[in-house]
Parts: sequence; C-alpha cells; structure tokens
Amino acid sequence: MSYLWNPALETGHAQFDEQHHQLFKTLNNISSAFREGRGKEEIFKTAAFLAQYTVMHFTAEENLMKELDYPGYNEHKECHEEFKYTVSELTEKLKEEGPSEDLIVNITTAVGDWLIGHIREADKKMAAYCII
Repeated sequence: MSYLWNPALETGHAQFDEQHHQLFKTLNNISSAFREGRGKEEIFKTAAFLAQYTVMHFTAEENLMKELDYPGYNEHKECHEEFKYTVSELTEKLKEEGPSEDLIVNITTAVGDWLIGHIREADKKMAAYCII
C-alpha cells in the first residue's frame, strides 16, 4: 500500500509540509523495499530513519508551538508522544519478528493513516495559528 502526498495535505507551513512529504516518501520506501525484495537491512534502515525523522519533525513542530504560545500545545504534544510510542513498538516488533507482509502492511497502514488524520486535523489547525 502506498500513501501519496497531495495538495489537500498542505498546511501552508513550507518546512512542515516538506517534512510531511519526506515522512510519506520514507513510509512508502519501507513498503517498496519489502515488495522488491531489497533485504532486511534496507527495511530496518528505512524503518529506523522513519522513527528518527518523526522525532525530529515533532520536535520542530513543538518548538514552534512553544515559541508562539500555541494554546493547543499540550494536546498536540500528547498526540505526538502516543505516535512515537506506536512507531517504537512497531519498529521493535519488526526487529524481533523480521519483515513479513502482514507486519509491513500493519506498519504502513498504522503510520500512513495516522499521519493523514493528524495532518488534516491537528497540524492544519496548528499551522493556521502559527503562520505569521
């Protein structure tokens, strides 16, 4: 399953939109690496990058929200923390069990669906407040 970036997901904040685009690209790379048989190491490396990049992206968003005293900061940060935990759990499961079709589908679906919902709801709301 692939997740395509589209203009409906743009928040209007160029840095965050580019980071969101990279998250989708990385997520799709996990799926394509599995489908194309590029090996466990490629899948593990891409999954680790996704987890690391997610933390970097969330930190950037949270720093801006704090800087601008965004009123929804605590709720938004809590969503990030829950998602980081989910990504961590899925990454650990991948390391323990190795890549399987079911697990790759679970990872891409969980991450992709969450990203789309979060961008459409929380990030667009945050960006509208933060864009000066």
